[in-house]
Amino acid sequence: MSQSTHPTLIKQMPLAKRMASIEPFHVMDLLGKAKALEQKGKDIIHLEVGEPDFNTPQPIVEAGVEALRRGDIHYTPSLGMMSLRQEIATFYQNHFSLDVSASSVVVTPGASGALLLIIGALIGSGDAVMLADPGYPCNQNFVRFVDGDVQAIAVDESSSYQLSADLIEANWQKNTKVVLIASPANPTGTIVAEDEMKKIVQLVKDKQAYLIVDEIYQGLVYDMAPTCALSSCQSGQNEHVIIINSFSKYFQMTGWRLGWCIVPEHLIQACEHLAQNLFLAAPTTAQEAAMSAFLPETIEILEYRRLIFKERRDYLYPKLIELDFKIPVKPQGAFYLYCDCSAHTDDSMKLAYELLNATGVAVTPGIDFGRNSPERYIRFAYTRDIQYLEQAVQRLAAYFK
Repeated sequence: MSQSTHPTLIKQMPLAKRMASIEPFHVMDLLGKAKALEQKGKDIIHLEVGEPDFNTPQPIVEAGVEALRRGDIHYTPSLGMMSLRQEIATFYQNHFSLDVSASSVVVTPGASGALLLIIGALIGSGDAVMLADPGYPCNQNFVRFVDGDVQAIAVDESSSYQLSADLIEANWQKNTKVVLIASPANPTGTIVAEDEMKKIVQLVKDKQAYLIVDEIYQGLVYDMAPTCALSSCQSGQNEHVIIINSFSKYFQMTGWRLGWCIVPEHLIQACEHLAQNLFLAAPTTAQEAAMSAFLPETIEILEYRRLIFKERRDYLYPKLIELDFKIPVKPQGAFYLYCDCSAHTDDSMKLAYELLNATGVAVTPGIDFGRNSPERYIRFAYTRDIQYLEQAVQRLAAYFK
């Protein structure tokens, strides 16, 4: 073996500098521990995973199977099947009275694929993206992946754990190019109110920047009708607003890996060129299956399941408060409860492992969602049947007593 290919030398070769700032999902270590305990016979109640526990609705599954039987397994255009892009555009017309052109819809491998395209098209070295802390951690890592700067703004209950127009204005920097908002948000489940969204849209337009709104939990709201940030746009403002959505959460197609974004027309070509080079196209079978996601019979199934999620929230929310967890803002959407656990610990990671080992209840520590007092918070995902939530509460109550 030559010296140049010696294994020891290969191991010592440095990684790209960006890897030093891209952190892992800490909950995956906890999940591995939970799986190991299950293999040893311990009963684990999984409230750490942000994935619906329902199977994909049958009409979607059947459409995917039929596409396979027809042999529809070949590449699609990089922006997605035009028929699916039109279905998505029609969805916005029917549900939000928005005139969305099918040509502005880009179908991607999950919402992550959509964010990769948008960040890749807009952000370069030295450009900054402003987002909320706590928030979905991968968003920051997408920015770091393209060597952009992350402006993580600490938010609290005073703004419902969301960026507000005032916070954006106060924290604006010369290199701020994009503001990223999630509504409903992970991990807090909170929503940006429509009047506040209008202020944010106007502010971003005035700054000649872009607003990305992550709406992947859009259909999972419980005390109001779902909204779209494009509804907050006046004439010309939608040129500064980008919507990201997904078939994963509300449509319960997580493993199908399919999402979409709605972008201004002037960004379409950039998205297409990136898609051609990064992933060629979204999975064909998933696209064929998703054609049935908007059928009335599918929506009926999904709405029934949405009410089940609401029932779970309405059960678990007061029960956790009774156990001395603080939840200052009742979540209006998604399927998470982000809880202040400082009455029990000053180390949420330690508490998460203690709960797993002592009670078999698996939760996510705050460290996975940013640097805004993560040791004070844990996240419960109500993605299990209510009977399991009842068992979890009983176990937690016994533990804390």
